[in-house]
Amino acid sequence: MSLLELIAAADGRSLAVSAVACLDRCLPRPVDGSEPDPLRPLRAVRADGREWDARLGAARAAMEEREPADDVAEQVRQALAAAPGDFSAAPLREWADACSLLALEVHRRFDTPGGDLGVDGADPLRRCRAGDPDGSGPLVTGELRRQIQILEILTEAAGTAGDGAALRRAVDLSTEGRRVLRAVVSRQARGRG
Repeated sequence: MSLLELIAAADGRSLAVSAVACLDRCLPRPVDGSEPDPLRPLRAVRADGREWDARLGAARAAMEEREPADDVAEQVRQALAAAPGDFSAAPLREWADACSLLALEVHRRFDTPGGDLGVDGADPLRRCRAGDPDGSGPLVTGELRRQIQILEILTEAAGTAGDGAALRRAVDLSTEGRRVLRAVVSRQARGRG
C-alpha cells in the first residue's frame, strides 16, 4: 500500500501516533536546555482518545517553553498547534497527512542542501506518497519507508493484545529516524562551518 492509502485506512490512534512520530523526527535538539522530548505526552495516547486533549495541551505547553532552534522547530510548533482537539478519525487523518508531508519536506531539504528541490513540474513528494519514490533522495526515501512501517505496525496491531508492543516499535523507528536526520544536519553544519 502507498503511504496515502495507509493514511486513508488508519484508525484514529494510528493516525495520532504516526503524526506525532513525524513531528518528533523533525524536531531539532533544544538549544536552551529545555525539555528534550516535548512530544512525549502524546506518545502514549489511548486507543479511545481518552486524555488526548490534556496530553495535547501538555505537549503544546512544553513546545511553547522551548526556544525554537530554527525554522523547522517553528514549523513543528505550528503543526502541533494545528492538531485537532477532537480525537476522531477525520480531523486526525487531515493532521496526520499534514505532518507526513512536513516530515518529508524537511527530509527533502537536507537531501538537497543546495536548494534544488526538483526540476519537473510535478510535486515529487506527492508522487512519493502515492507510491512512486523514483528520483527521491536517500533521506526522503528513508523517511517514506519509516512512515509506511509505522502505519503498518500500528494498523496491524490496533485493538489487539500486541498494541503496546506495536507502539514501542513505532517509537523505536521514529527515534532511529530522528538520529539519522540530526546526524545529517550536524554533518552539513560542520561542512558549512
